[in-house]
Amino acid sequence: MNLFEQFIFYFSMNGSYVLGQFWRHFLISIYGVLFASIVGIPIGIWIAHNRKMSTWVIGVANVLQTVPSLAMMSIIMLAVGLGVNTVIVTIFLYSLLPIIKNTYTGMITLDADVLDAAKGIGMTNWQRLKDVELPLSMSVIMGGIRNALVLGIGITAIGAFIGAGGLGDIIIRGTNATDGGAIILAGAIPTALMAILTDVALGWIERRFYNRVR
Repeated sequence: MNLFEQFIFYFSMNGSYVLGQFWRHFLISIYGVLFASIVGIPIGIWIAHNRKMSTWVIGVANVLQTVPSLAMMSIIMLAVGLGVNTVIVTIFLYSLLPIIKNTYTGMITLDADVLDAAKGIGMTNWQRLKDVELPLSMSVIMGGIRNALVLGIGITAIGAFIGAGGLGDIIIRGTNATDGGAIILAGAIPTALMAILTDVALGWIERRFYNRVR
């Protein structure tokens, strides 16, 4: 059998396993980015209102990005141990920069006249944030979440080396097999497909937010 036929055969015999690892991979990525959004968006809002702190906060997030992902996992693993939690914490840390930076950028590029009008009609700070600033910034914030999730999908694939499972586990099995090209494809193709579909879906949501405020 050629490589394509081997791939089809492997998938037909192990389709449920691949699908299970696909969802495991996706959920690990989602959890890391979700936690980063819960922390990163408020930080981005805070530094947009306290701009003197923006250089320091974004600088720290930039430093985290310079650490190779496998090295980061190794460091976190000393505290958290092997498995899924280490990968989620790693994704969380790597996702902070795009989410914080995009939230900050979205907030500081708002039209000053719109903010003045909101203040002029008697809106409180919370009302301005909830009803004006966040809705107008949401397309930019979604861009940061989009970048973070695509990045997280790639990091999760590496997480298989420390026992987190996911599609990276299938790729590793293929590299260890004597003739494992088809097995590698069975892990690599769904990973690439996941990243592409995620990027397209979140890009669509991002454009929807953008068009809504135009």
